[in-house]
Amino acid sequence: MTRKTVRIAMNGVTGRMGYRQHLVRSVLAIREQGGLDLGDGTVLWPEPVLVGRREHALQDIAERHGLEHWSTDLDAVLADPAIDIYFDAQVTSAREEAVRKAIAAGKHVYCEKPTATGLEGALELAGLARDAGIKHGVVQDKLFLPGLLKLKRLIDGGFFGRILSVRGEFGYWVFEGDWQEAQRPSWNYRAEDGGGIVVDMFPHWEYVLHELFGAVKSVQAHVTTHVPTRWDEQGKLYDATADDAAYGIFQLEGGAVAQINSSWTVRVNRDELVEFQVDGTEGSAVAGLRACRVQHRSATPKPVWNPDIPATERFRDQWQEVPDNGEFDNGFKAQWELFLRHVVLDEPWQWDLFAGARGVQLAELGLKSSAEGRRLDVPELTAGGLL
Repeated sequence: MTRKTVRIAMNGVTGRMGYRQHLVRSVLAIREQGGLDLGDGTVLWPEPVLVGRREHALQDIAERHGLEHWSTDLDAVLADPAIDIYFDAQVTSAREEAVRKAIAAGKHVYCEKPTATGLEGALELAGLARDAGIKHGVVQDKLFLPGLLKLKRLIDGGFFGRILSVRGEFGYWVFEGDWQEAQRPSWNYRAEDGGGIVVDMFPHWEYVLHELFGAVKSVQAHVTTHVPTRWDEQGKLYDATADDAAYGIFQLEGGAVAQINSSWTVRVNRDELVEFQVDGTEGSAVAGLRACRVQHRSATPKPVWNPDIPATERFRDQWQEVPDNGEFDNGFKAQWELFLRHVVLDEPWQWDLFAGARGVQLAELGLKSSAEGRRLDVPELTAGGLL
């Protein structure tokens, strides 16, 4: 076996998502398995170079995982010709400038979503990357979750017949930070810092809907801030200027309708933190992060509405579990491996900065729809902008 090293500048690994999912469970996990076998006698070895603003935090992570390279000087790292890929998991407000620098430096780019704070910036980054001839990608991890992979298997197998509707429920109660510590960083609740559940989750819903059910053709949303004040990491009271809940209706190409509720102010009465119910003429399914249950047309019960007597059926028991039929890897790691293969072997890749721009567009239109109280069409994006 020949080992080929790929050096990756990883910016934002001191944050929860950048550290846990991208560094530990993806890049370091690839190293722990002995590298990425390319199938041609070559093993790809990712070498992370940690980048960030907090020197002590970077040093602590590097020492904890036996990593040699870290820096607080992004410009110097990007100027290093040995760096192959730039990865960005910073706060959204800092991402656009850093990605632009990486593109100018000729680095391949992989980044978290949203790719920019607005559609204009997202399209500009995509255009710059295209013109520079670099490989570029955006994290779209939900597509690689076991539950959604099973759902995709059902779709590809024709299980649903004609899909009629998709209903999604996402969220959980994020504590305000006074008597219990919040599970999310305070910047998520400040619009001026790029926070808000719409800019966080609508990009996810865009690629999930687009990839599984059809392109989003229109959006109607109601966006609100249910909890107006919270306490930050230092215990200081602050005003929540960003939305913490969004209720959206999406008309899809082909006629199906999706309804998705997103909330950080809901207490969970589901099997998983996100669930999608898909109803079709031939069958239905409920998919979460890992599990997926189905009910075929031939096995659908025939309940009768009678509010005067207790329910005589246990409806949840009438669904069948979809088997794993294989092993599922961490979704972030699975997409990292595909991107690395794309960079090194030029294998097909569809989750680029233009796909990321569609997510930014939907978030922008969702906020506008709520502000104006009306349904908005979602124009198709092309490499040059709006169609």
